Amino acid sequence: MGRQASAAKSNGGLRVLPFDTIMQGDCVAAMDQLPAASVDMIFADPPYNLQLEGELHRPNNTKVDAVDDAWDKFADFATYDRFTEAWLKSARRILKDDGTIWVIGSYHNIFRVGAKLQDLGYWMLNDVIWRKTNPMPNFRGRRFTNAHETMIWCAKSKDSRNTFNYEAMKALNDDLQMRSDWLLPICSGGERLKDKSGRKGHPTQKPEALLHRVILAATKPGDVVLDPFFGSGTTGAVAKRLGRRWIGIERDPAYIDLARKRIAAVQAVAERELLITPSKREEPRIPFGWLVERGLLEPGAVLTSFNGRWSAKVKADGTLISADHRGSIHQVGAAVQGAPACNGWAFWCYKIDGKLVSIDTLRQQIRAELN
Repeated sequence: MGRQASAAKSNGGLRVLPFDTIMQGDCVAAMDQLPAASVDMIFADPPYNLQLEGELHRPNNTKVDAVDDAWDKFADFATYDRFTEAWLKSARRILKDDGTIWVIGSYHNIFRVGAKLQDLGYWMLNDVIWRKTNPMPNFRGRRFTNAHETMIWCAKSKDSRNTFNYEAMKALNDDLQMRSDWLLPICSGGERLKDKSGRKGHPTQKPEALLHRVILAATKPGDVVLDPFFGSGTTGAVAKRLGRRWIGIERDPAYIDLARKRIAAVQAVAERELLITPSKREEPRIPFGWLVERGLLEPGAVLTSFNGRWSAKVKADGTLISADHRGSIHQVGAAVQGAPACNGWAFWCYKIDGKLVSIDTLRQQIRAELN
């Protein structure tokens, strides 16, 4: 166990979480050892139950290195469903009330997983499509190229107040709302881990870009991220880099060895400030009148719209007066435009050194002083 996990146990389970550690063994048995409501987020990449029939060859007759490991094979759908229900029950027990879970899969299994999630009381937040820029071609030519995988993002319950770093996702997407279809390449090239013989270290290794987006979206620095199907350790590597605590569960000693070496080489971001995108909803409210009483804007100062079409004067009480209207920065901004509403902070500007500057810069100046 890791440095945070003591040998002490209570009622057969660990009293503290084994932070930054890979627990070796069955995922259900391992999760049952952890305290209830102790994990902030779970990312699960379970066996897909691919149901492959025979070997697959390319047109040049070379064999495709497909997923044909024993851990991905189940006797029938009923067996797979029992397996899915068992690990999802254990996952829900250790998830905090405001925690979330992400499960990734393909058309072979994701619909069965989705049904179990709803049956067990999880609350669906999104299904996210990972659209691959470089998918494996369909060599047999009998169906469409399978160019995406699906992630289901759920809260523990309908009443959960889950973390969603909206501003971080918007910033990551060039200041546009992040959509639920993500265009990312599959894991390849230098990122693909190899074993001693030069073969793929793990057949279903996920790209770090995918986990970067997931973890940045749904957790905060210091949160605990658990992966019950740890594999080559992508979740742990990204969680460490982003300043999150992580726990991995894996049965295969070879995968564990691969993951440990990989994560040991990861450098965590040293400055916490670099990991946080402030939420506008959490920023302190600054009344416009504070700008006036602090002398940042004088009574009688003229504010204009960016296009110069409308103007208004600042009153001593923090309201505005135009030729035909008076009221707050929002009310007057809406009235002069004949609009139902207006964000006055974005609409009004003032001149400084001959250049128009948004009054929001003054609001941010006060917020910086408060912090």
